[in-house]
Amino acid sequence: MFDFRYLEDPGEGQRWSTWSSVIKGARGPHPRPSWVVTSEAAIDTELGVLKTGKEADVFLIERAVPGNPDQSSILAAKRYRDREHRNFHRDAGYLEGRSVRRSRDQRAMESRSRYGLQVLAGQWAIAEFSALCQLWTLGVPVPYPVQVDGTEILMEFIGSGRLAAPRLAQIRAGRAELTGYFDQLADAMRAMAANGQAHGDLSAYNVLVDDGRVVLIDLPQVVDVVSNPNGMQYLQRDCRNICAWFTSHGYPCDPEELFGELVGLAFARF
Repeated sequence: MFDFRYLEDPGEGQRWSTWSSVIKGARGPHPRPSWVVTSEAAIDTELGVLKTGKEADVFLIERAVPGNPDQSSILAAKRYRDREHRNFHRDAGYLEGRSVRRSRDQRAMESRSRYGLQVLAGQWAIAEFSALCQLWTLGVPVPYPVQVDGTEILMEFIGSGRLAAPRLAQIRAGRAELTGYFDQLADAMRAMAANGQAHGDLSAYNVLVDDGRVVLIDLPQVVDVVSNPNGMQYLQRDCRNICAWFTSHGYPCDPEELFGELVGLAFARF
């Protein structure tokens, strides 16, 4: 016997979960955390805005199966802006060495036509999702990437309940805590460098502190430090930004020493 039941359409500010509708390769890596909701009966509910930015806005989403408290999770939805409202003002240097499969799309991106800007937004979302997947698999502290769908990335929400974790720039910490935060960040940068990568825009504003654990965010511009002509410049800037913040808060560190170590790790692959 089959039990057919009618499911009402989601209400205002809701939609059916898009988990099963995204294309192959657009879901997060295995092993998936147990909190990832994959049921087709799940509903996504908008809970508000977490952050607005020049290129993207981040929203709070609950993905849950109605009536099943074991099938519920809070996610961060990063949505890259539409072509009329976004400002990819620094993208040229980061895009060195990147390409897309369709030559028409590549030409449109380079010319910054209306269509090209639309393609570019999707490329930024895909680039960030791919970076998150790779780094999460390597053990780098980043949010788990749940899925990417067009210009929207759903990822792990870093925080407690519905309260987002603070940025490193907002933290007031003593020497012992600063030491722990710096060691964690340096280890993350080492892991990326050993994989030939740099964050590309790392600062105290792109690091969350969640109950003593640092988490790197905002990763669409991750660069290959060898193939990208600007890679070394971005890596050095990451080191200088991080060390400048820690030094100004009472934990002196040498950006050139850190940079030299990371360069060595990057080229040790060859």
